Amino acid sequence: MPSTPGTHRLLEWTMVVLHRLASNVRICVKSTRRFTTTRLNSKIYAQRARETRPGTMKVAVEGCCHGELDNIYKHIEMLEKKNQYNVDLLLICGDFQAVRNHQDLQCMAVPDKYKHLQTFHKYYTGEKKAPVLTVIIGGNHEASNYMWELYHGGWLAPNIYFLGHAGSVLFGGLRISGASGIFKDYNFPSGYFERMPYDRSAVRSIYHIREFNVRKLSLLPSPNIFLSHDWPAGIDQYGDFRALLRRKPHFREEIERGSLGSPPLMGLLHTLQPEWWFAAHMHCRFDATVVHPNVEDALSVSANPDEISIEEDFEYAAGSPSAAQPRVASNPDEIALEDEEEAVVPVPAAKSPPAVTRFIALDKCLPRRDFLEVVNISTNSQRSAELCFDPEWLAITRAFHPWFSLTKSQKPFPAEHQARKMITKEREWVQTNLLKGGTDTIPISSTQQFVRTAPPPGSEGSQKFKQPRPVSNPQTKAYCQMLQIANMINQ
Repeated sequence: MPSTPGTHRLLEWTMVVLHRLASNVRICVKSTRRFTTTRLNSKIYAQRARETRPGTMKVAVEGCCHGELDNIYKHIEMLEKKNQYNVDLLLICGDFQAVRNHQDLQCMAVPDKYKHLQTFHKYYTGEKKAPVLTVIIGGNHEASNYMWELYHGGWLAPNIYFLGHAGSVLFGGLRISGASGIFKDYNFPSGYFERMPYDRSAVRSIYHIREFNVRKLSLLPSPNIFLSHDWPAGIDQYGDFRALLRRKPHFREEIERGSLGSPPLMGLLHTLQPEWWFAAHMHCRFDATVVHPNVEDALSVSANPDEISIEEDFEYAAGSPSAAQPRVASNPDEIALEDEEEAVVPVPAAKSPPAVTRFIALDKCLPRRDFLEVVNISTNSQRSAELCFDPEWLAITRAFHPWFSLTKSQKPFPAEHQARKMITKEREWVQTNLLKGGTDTIPISSTQQFVRTAPPPGSEGSQKFKQPRPVSNPQTKAYCQMLQIANMINQ
């Protein structure tokens, strides 16, 4: 049934998760996709033109950027020279700070003493160019006016692409998905009600992640890479918990209180089961490995009387497993006759290995800090390494656009089966209208080209220390025209 009080129930579930995290109670969650017993399992519902061969791709991942683009690119250059390899892609997990001028600084939620231009404006004006394709998400210290201009995603500067408040793209055969911002329970069920000029409250709430985008992300196929700024709630239990507390002893109180991390993101981690999950925000390195029980093991787990079973009928799962074949018992009264054809004994099907998510959180860009990691990620694609739209995300965006709210109130979401039916219809629309001529990719550059929408530093005049007027970005307009949806950003 449609989740008429769904936003309230989702908030209730969020608070249950926070409480269980604090008391360290194991939760058993039933859904149509998996039956698992994990510590937490909430399911809510330009660039380098090189040929990518089957094998591995070198992906550099940065934690918090804080505007230190020059130093990040220099560090990558040093690693390339030292190790004799080329980095194919750079991913940045938020607090990017795409500050184009002093007016953008007035839209960033940081104390005045931290309001510095840093180096992004050089890449924005063309004084410098990003030496490697860079894909970023937003955090909680951003020029939120610019990020809102490109709500659906777009080029922040040549060769630097923003995934949007939530998004998914394809690169060299990899699906890269992500969620910008941080979790606050009181804004999670809301629409995007903030308007410029932002007051002291709106300049913070604008980057709070919304249920609207989490539900959309939960309907994606499993990505190779997922980016978030926040940590998924409870991820500390999947790595070296004691070492984490030795480095960050003040985390203990947050963990005991159940406020460290984002419950919706942990729901996405268990639902999507990406190969890699990268995060930032906490300004420390932390590694974890999440082993997701496979369907066979999950179904064979006997009920634990101490577990709490929560039927999440309001959530979005990703489809139900196929029914297991019935087991045929042998007949002890049968007579084995050698002159008859020998019965073929079915070989038990091999269990599929459980899915594993490798989680890495990284620090901010400072000397002697663990802020950047280069990982080898397998790819079987022979496609050109060009950034492309993800057709699945385009279909989801079209399907959910009627629920995109610009007020505090959020219209109740459709039930999962309805949502999937809508997405199937929109997938056909994408195939017919965008994937023409037998192509299976849609290069982003064919629709969105970088356009400057703000003056460079030093040309703001008397308005230097005031927030700018809202701007309708041509990239957002082009994106909406491509999908034939209404452009609701800064109209």
